[in-house]
Amino acid sequence: QARLVESGGGLVQPGGSLRLSCRADESIFASERAWYRQVPGKEREVVASISMFGVTNYADSVKGRFTISVDDAKETLFLQMNSLKPEDTATYYCHVLSIGQLKYWGQGTQVTVSS
Repeated sequence: QARLVESGGGLVQPGGSLRLSCRADESIFASERAWYRQVPGKEREVVASISMFGVTNYADSVKGRFTISVDDAKETLFLQMNSLKPEDTATYYCHVLSIGQLKYWGQGTQVTVSS
């Protein structure tokens, strides 16, 4: 089964930017790709998603600040995060839902927004 490898997390000051990447180590025929985030004690929530047709959706809390994109040739999903706020601090996970309804999760990458 394919693995998803995430990178790009880290510590950033409020107002700063980060770009998360999620690369699949083998090809996945995906119906949807998404980024989720989770903070301790809370449920994992969807941040942004992109369908196989390129339709994107965003959580209200990140609209206008985050952008999800995919490079199909490189089997890589991205999340560009701008104007970061302390409340964006979380562990971010990429998720891929295959055409065959298989679910793949990345290992998670920590994003901390703090001065």
